[in-house]
Amino acid sequence: MKIRANQLAGSLRKQSSLLYWLAGDEILLLQEAADEVRKYWRDAGFTEREVYHAEQGFDWRDFLYALDSTSLFADRKLLELRLYGNKLDSAGREAIAGYIEKAADDFRLLISGPRLDSSTLSTKWFKQLEQDIVLVQIWPIDRSRLPAWLRQRLAAAGIAADDAALQVLTDRVEGNLLAARQEIEKLALLAGAKPGVEVQLTGNDVLRLVSDSSRYDVGKLADAALNGEIARAQRVLGGLRVEGVFPLLILAVLSRELRQLLDMLEKIGNGQDIGQAMSSSRVWQNRKPMVSRALNRLTADAVQHMLEQCKLIDHAVKGLRRANPWDELSQLTLRFSGYETATRQNLNSGRAVPARR
Repeated sequence: MKIRANQLAGSLRKQSSLLYWLAGDEILLLQEAADEVRKYWRDAGFTEREVYHAEQGFDWRDFLYALDSTSLFADRKLLELRLYGNKLDSAGREAIAGYIEKAADDFRLLISGPRLDSSTLSTKWFKQLEQDIVLVQIWPIDRSRLPAWLRQRLAAAGIAADDAALQVLTDRVEGNLLAARQEIEKLALLAGAKPGVEVQLTGNDVLRLVSDSSRYDVGKLADAALNGEIARAQRVLGGLRVEGVFPLLILAVLSRELRQLLDMLEKIGNGQDIGQAMSSSRVWQNRKPMVSRALNRLTADAVQHMLEQCKLIDHAVKGLRRANPWDELSQLTLRFSGYETATRQNLNSGRAVPARR
């Protein structure tokens, strides 16, 4: 059965299938649909979860083995298959068909991957499979529907935006819903949105709050910190201060990177290798080298301490703690880059003193 993403909740409530296949190229909508399926099955008692990344060279026997590893005392299990192409080889097709044949009440399967083309959907194999699964086709939000989508997301963040504000946002984020989510988070942060209190924003407000944020190089600060480039990170931070960037905007970017690193470090601690941890966290290909360097350099404890420091900086910016937010951000950036202290000579030369952990 084929359904759209907005029909997913109803499908889960009415008749949950043994297999849900999420197919689409819009990463944000794909992630949110997967979260919805996971939550439903977790609440239904499928508390154990195994994730398989069907990349090039993937051994489908590992997946089939999971189907034969049931135990009288095992929890019910959710299996996830992450596909990285829109076509399956014969081994993959046989493995999925094998799941349908032998799946018991102890298993549910969630497949997520790119949009399936018409040639795949019209194959005999898929037409037979379609009778026993739910295929969720996730389509991009086109420009005509984007303002309504943005209005709904802004309302959920406690923001009421007028038509001019929606137009500004539509122009900035068209074709990139991940960027849209980031802009909404930024607006909520900068506008001071609070639970139960709606903030009114006009087009001029949006332009003032998020105008040309790319020139501030906040992303470059995060990249330099991930790469362990202490001198560059400090120079970028200084430039942001001169530009008059609001410190909480910088803090939001750094803390988001740190939370993602902590999640990956915990996965590594549970047995995943770095490549698997980055893939399961949806790290973009062009960012994997710098994220990998940070994962090799930092520990989960160190990242947790930095997140605690982020809370203190937040309090300093809001006047709840007596401290200079820029000095605190400088110290945080030093630690994020992998170093605790550095002399002026070290900074000028690009060398630094290793952190004591």
